[in-house]
Amino acid sequence: MPKVIASPSNQIVKDLVRLSKRSERDTSDLFLIEGYRPITRAMESGFHLEDLYYSTEWFLGENEMSVVQAAESTGTRITQLGREAFAKVTYRDRPEGLLAVGKQWHTKLEDLELSDNPFVLIVESIEKPGNLGTILRSADATGAEAVIVTDPVTDVFNPNVVRASTGVLFKVPVVVTDSASALAFCKTHDIKTLAATPHTDTLYTSVDMTQPIAVVMGSEQFGLSDQMMHAADLQVKLPMLGLADSLNVSAATVVLAYEVVRQRGRG
Repeated sequence: MPKVIASPSNQIVKDLVRLSKRSERDTSDLFLIEGYRPITRAMESGFHLEDLYYSTEWFLGENEMSVVQAAESTGTRITQLGREAFAKVTYRDRPEGLLAVGKQWHTKLEDLELSDNPFVLIVESIEKPGNLGTILRSADATGAEAVIVTDPVTDVFNPNVVRASTGVLFKVPVVVTDSASALAFCKTHDIKTLAATPHTDTLYTSVDMTQPIAVVMGSEQFGLSDQMMHAADLQVKLPMLGLADSLNVSAATVVLAYEVVRQRGRG
């Protein structure tokens, strides 16, 4: 059994805490994965964990040690933390006693392998990690072939993005690029871009989403940039029948994504 690190002031603990900052993640090219489901989904996807930290004092069930053993069998370094040390490195309200470190990957647009009739999501300047993670989860649920993240405000390796995605970050191809490159990619591959806006009379259910399509969504505060909106091949609106004039970006994304599923008869 590994030695237990009990002190929250241990250097290893301090290094883990630093990975909660984007600057440290960018410099080290590492990121944190916390919780039973994200870690097990990462491993099921064939992703190699560099390190796995665990604390039996925070375990919620009886399956956590099997995760530790499975990770160790693939060459992952295993370290046990005491209750206070683990509480220092966790970012969850209720820790599950499992925290991993992995290397970032950097998929490019030219790396994407799309079908003859692709459906992708493009999200521009998303600010909140929870929204980006939920969009990734929605992409997985609706069969999107890729998520293209343009001009990001939050990075895809933010711990709360990983958490909100429930681990599907390790399955759905994700590309980080700029908006101009994403638009050029769609044009090259004859993918129509579809943007939601209140400034149209065209309902989202009345356009053809059975063709190659990219659903394009903008930031929570400002929506899509003029560049993205003006370049959109299709502009649609969602009916808003109450006081609110817009939906949360992750909610609007899932509505449009499931319309693609409906029209393509994949339900």
